[in-house]
Amino acid sequence: MAAPTPSSVWKFSRTQGGKDGESFAAITKTADTTQSDPDFAGLIVRCAPKGKMDVLVALIRPFPPRSHPKVTIAASGGGTLTFDASMAAAGAAVLLPDEVSAFAAGKWQTTASLSVVVRESDSEIKGVVALNGLREAYHSLLANCSQ
Repeated sequence: MAAPTPSSVWKFSRTQGGKDGESFAAITKTADTTQSDPDFAGLIVRCAPKGKMDVLVALIRPFPPRSHPKVTIAASGGGTLTFDASMAAAGAAVLLPDEVSAFAAGKWQTTASLSVVVRESDSEIKGVVALNGLREAYHSLLANCSQ
């Protein structure tokens, strides 16, 4: 059996927040580089305040911090949705609206991959992220959120 490629693994991380003792747990999945633009890094699911989850699209080339890109997400099993998003992390991450976190908690856990297009004015960045292992990674993330 072939060893899993690095892109098939969700990476768990914890970053320090702005306040003393504040930290954010997150899982990230890098893009399928054979099907993605060089500026598309991957997908991030992170714990947010008040028990919420944030879903973000990570980019290599940042957009202006005040921009509101349109993000279209197509699941491999069918279904395409477009959202108005906002910028996070100095423009290198696109924060998707709250309703997207419900997909990460449910439907995406049985979806093979997502195709993502981020549009901002005349710029477009496309990428594909394989979702294998999301269910386990998501439950592990949930267990680490309140710590």
